Amino acid sequence: MDDAPEKVFKILRPAEHAVLERYGRFAGSPDDERDGFVHLSTREQVAGTLAKHFVGEKDLVVLALSVAAMGDALRWEPSRGGQLFPHLYGAILPSMVLGRVDPAELDGPGD
Repeated sequence: MDDAPEKVFKILRPAEHAVLERYGRFAGSPDDERDGFVHLSTREQVAGTLAKHFVGEKDLVVLALSVAAMGDALRWEPSRGGQLFPHLYGAILPSMVLGRVDPAELDGPGD
């Protein structure tokens, strides 16, 4: 993707975030494992992902991840409505994590 952002986002349930913190890697949710890659979202896609897959869930963790740190393991593939979504073919590692973000902060423009 020529105009790829510098960061993408992963929405985690508390238990999934605990796996990353405890073991230093997160290979994905059951949905990710079924599909063979870790589902990620761009800033603009986070709200839609929350609405489609996480309705009513509490204490979700949204992590900003470095696109550069993922290297060739990150692929941009069509998904919902033909939009290109970031998919990680590998585990999320602490070295990829830029920080935790509040989903409300992602409503405006920016990278």
